[in-house]
Amino acid sequence: MARQTYTLPYGRRTLTLVLETDAQVTELLPKETAAAPDPIGAITAALAEPVGGPCLADFKSARSVAIAINDKTRPVPHHLLLPPLLEALERELALPPEAITLVIATGTHIPMPPESFASVVPPAVLARYPVVSHDCDAADQVALGTTSRGTPVSINRRYMEADLRMVVGNVEPHHFAGYSGGVKSAAIGLAGRETITANHSLLLDARSVLACYETNPLRQDVEEIGRMLGVHFALNVVMNDHKEIVAAFAGSPQAVMHTAIPRLRHIYEIEVPEPFDVMITSPGGYPKDINLYQAHKAVSCANRVTREGGAIVLVAACEDGSGSQGWETYMARGFTSHAEAMAQFTREPFRIGPHKAYIFGRDAVRLSGLWIVSDMDPKRVRQLRLTPATLEEAVAAAVAPLPGTARVGIMPYANATIPGLRGARPG
Repeated sequence: MARQTYTLPYGRRTLTLVLETDAQVTELLPKETAAAPDPIGAITAALAEPVGGPCLADFKSARSVAIAINDKTRPVPHHLLLPPLLEALERELALPPEAITLVIATGTHIPMPPESFASVVPPAVLARYPVVSHDCDAADQVALGTTSRGTPVSINRRYMEADLRMVVGNVEPHHFAGYSGGVKSAAIGLAGRETITANHSLLLDARSVLACYETNPLRQDVEEIGRMLGVHFALNVVMNDHKEIVAAFAGSPQAVMHTAIPRLRHIYEIEVPEPFDVMITSPGGYPKDINLYQAHKAVSCANRVTREGGAIVLVAACEDGSGSQGWETYMARGFTSHAEAMAQFTREPFRIGPHKAYIFGRDAVRLSGLWIVSDMDPKRVRQLRLTPATLEEAVAAAVAPLPGTARVGIMPYANATIPGLRGARPG
């Protein structure tokens, strides 16, 4: 019997996976891609040569700037992105630091208190520029109307009242929005709860899937929100699986997306000839596995290449627990199965938080087993109708019984991987 060892990202460290099996084992890894030799230089060059729109110097009439930046749940290298952008704004627009506000885009996440801003904003930047956190439940938001898909749009007032509105972030695969990046940091990250809820209800549409952009109704609703609020300029990066910047893109948000997506797919798209019987998957470590709410994306990615009736082992530290009290409260109703929880969810008005029960259930109902290897209290995991286990227990349950003809897949960086069956190109 063959003995093979693998390394899986787990929170801020790694776990060693030991497999003793005659089954065929395949590790699905992004293409090895070198980091940009000079990431600051790449960012500076992107700002100097924007795609599909005006350069920063064309906004000289702006007297105030608001920049949407991501919160701690996103692995955005703000320490590299923000200094050259802020320097360029001061230089090109002759603005004082107090005229440039960073707005932390929390979406429906809990607003960040000022004492935690240093976890996402470099100290030198925090000391020089105003920084505020979005609150999706704040009463003082700007109403902009309704999208063509029926989403009522309200956006952070501080952001909307700036003359120049910008977004900073990274472009990566997203399990129902297709891709992150572009206007999404502001259109969702700085939106009111009603806006986010209505937009996310579109995930029930079968076209709202990973790596689908142009025909993804949820993502195109995000784009329409972005046009309504008027995001002028985006600075986004594509990173490799080591969280290093590969390339930087700046300019109009839509042009940035169209330029970045092919580069991203070249790195992260993986074709397999047939589905796996068991998939062992990690979101990619912190912060992608900061909580189960975020880590679930690895299950959605793995499910794309796991056979009906197969099994998935999710390896995610989840240092912040489930990440959603609303999800936990919903599941505390005592559902006896994922199918029951999903059915009840579709009978009620769509709600953020409980929607995770639907998404998790959609993946779980087609599997014979779904094990969660985490630091969470096993009782809380079971309350979500999931099976807690150590890595050794999960491997013993999922892999050990397999015959030699079985196929086992390992995805260490699933949240940024686009797996698909050969001949069925994603998106």
